[in-house]
Amino acid sequence: MSVAGPERITLAMTGASGAQYGLRLLDCLVREDREVHFLISKAAQLVMATETDVSLPAKPQAMQAFLTEYTGATDGQIRVYGKEDWMAPVASGSGAPSAMVVVPCSTGTLSAIATGACNNLIERAADVALKERRQLILVPREAPYSSIHLEHMLKLSNLGVTILPASPGFYHQPQTVDDLVDFVVARILNCLNIPQDMLPRWGEQHLNSGDE
Repeated sequence: MSVAGPERITLAMTGASGAQYGLRLLDCLVREDREVHFLISKAAQLVMATETDVSLPAKPQAMQAFLTEYTGATDGQIRVYGKEDWMAPVASGSGAPSAMVVVPCSTGTLSAIATGACNNLIERAADVALKERRQLILVPREAPYSSIHLEHMLKLSNLGVTILPASPGFYHQPQTVDDLVDFVVARILNCLNIPQDMLPRWGEQHLNSGDE
C-alpha cells in the first residue's frame, strides 16, 4: 500500500532563529516512516545550541548517529551530509528526493536560492529541486522583511516554491511554545500531504460541537 506524500525528503536547517521547527519536523517525519536526507549549516548548529538543549556533533557520521538515537529512527532512516559533500544524492537530479524543506530558512539562504547560487550542499540541493521542478518549501523566520527579501520570495513563489513563513496562528488556542511550533510544523506536513494530527483544520471544532 502506498503512503501519502513523499517517502524521501531533504530537510535542511539554516541559521535563522527557529531551530525548534526543524527538530520537530524531523521527529514527525521519522514517526511517519519517511527517509530523511538531513543538511545543516554551521550557523544553524550555533542557533540550535542557543535555542534548545540539543548540541549536535560536528562530523556528519557522528551527527547521523546522534539524530538516529535522538528521534528513535531506524538505522539508515536519517542520512546526514556535510556542506561540501558533492557526491551526496541530494546534489543530483538523478538521486535527490522528490521534496525538500528548508526550516528555518535564513534570508541569506533565501537570497542564494533565488539567485541560483550553489556555494554549499544546501544551496545545491535547493537548486536541484528547482531545476527538476520538485516540491520545495522554504520556511523563513525574520522580522521585519526588507524589500529585497520580499522580492526574492515573490520570485521563488512564481517559480513554484512554497513560501511558508514561521507565523503560527492562534485559533487552536495554544497553551505552550510547543503548541506554536506544532502549528507551523503541521502546516509544513499539510503541504507535503503527510498525515498529521497536531492541528485541527479550520472549522473542525465547529463541526464537532454540533452547532448549526
